[in-house]
Amino acid sequence: MTSNRPYLLRAIYDWISDNGLTPYVLVDAAQPGVKVPAHVVKNGQVVLNLAMRAVAHLDLGNDRIAFQARFSGVSQSIVIPMQAVLALYAQENGQGMMFPADENETLPTDGIEAADEAEAPAPSAGGDDDRPKRGAPHLRVVK
Repeated sequence: MTSNRPYLLRAIYDWISDNGLTPYVLVDAAQPGVKVPAHVVKNGQVVLNLAMRAVAHLDLGNDRIAFQARFSGVSQSIVIPMQAVLALYAQENGQGMMFPADENETLPTDGIEAADEAEAPAPSAGGDDDRPKRGAPHLRVVK
C-alpha cells in the first residue's frame, strides 16, 4: 500500500493556505535526496516557507516536494523527498501536522533493490533492538 504522507501533506497545505496562513515545512536535512542550501540547515533540520508568494513552481508530488526559492537573493532548486518531511504547520499559530519518522519508507535506487528488500524476512519481535530510543517529537517557534 502506498504511503498516505503525500495525501495528508497536500490536504494540510491546502487547509493552511485556504485559511490565509503561511505553510511552513520542517525537513530532516540528513535524509538522502534532500537538496537545500547548506547554510540554512541547523541541527540537521531546516524550516522552509511554502507559501505561494515565497516559492515558484511548487510541486507537491507523491514522492517529493520540489520548488524554486531565493536564498540571499539567489534562486535555487529545492528538492525534499516525502520521507524527509517531519511536519507541516501554519507559521502564525503552529497548527498543522507532524509526520512520524517512517523507518519502513526508503527511497529505492532501482526496482531490484526494492524487490529484494520486500522479500527480506521481518526482524524478530524480541526486545534486543540496537536502535536508539527516540524522544517525543516537538515543534519550536520560528521567528
